[in-house]
Parts: sequence; structure tokens; C-alpha cells
Amino acid sequence: GDTVKFGAKVTLVDEETDDEASYQIVGEFEADVKKGKISVSSPIARAIIGKRKGDSVEVATPGGGKSYEILKVKWA
Repeated sequence: GDTVKFGAKVTLVDEETDDEASYQIVGEFEADVKKGKISVSSPIARAIIGKRKGDSVEVATPGGGKSYEILKVKWA
């Protein structure tokens, strides 16, 4: 499917800078940001779970809100 769920690999683009990043949503003990694996309880994961390709999401970060668009949802 194209809905973001636990285990999905998601490519996001920062709507301000056009920087792309890919993450896989994993359990807390598997999380390793350097390897592109983020915890299901992280702010980004919580914002994108349940969303679909093409959706825009707002993520609260320590430096303020950031907007991302979901470019791809892939299953490993």
C-alpha cells in the first residue's frame, strides 16, 4: 500500500530546502538515525504514520516546526 505504517521506508522532502531524506520506521531498540532507521515513537514517525504519498506533514522540532512532503512509501 501507499500508507505509512511501521516497517515502511519513507522518502521525505523538506518543503523549505528541498532536501530529501529516507527513513525506515522501526522499533525503539532498532533505531539508528545514521543508518536511516527512526523509532516509531520519534516526532517524524509519529507525524507521518497513517499518511500517504503526496501528503504534507508538519513536524514539531526543537528548532520550530518543519514541513515535509511524503515522496515515496516503500516496503522492504
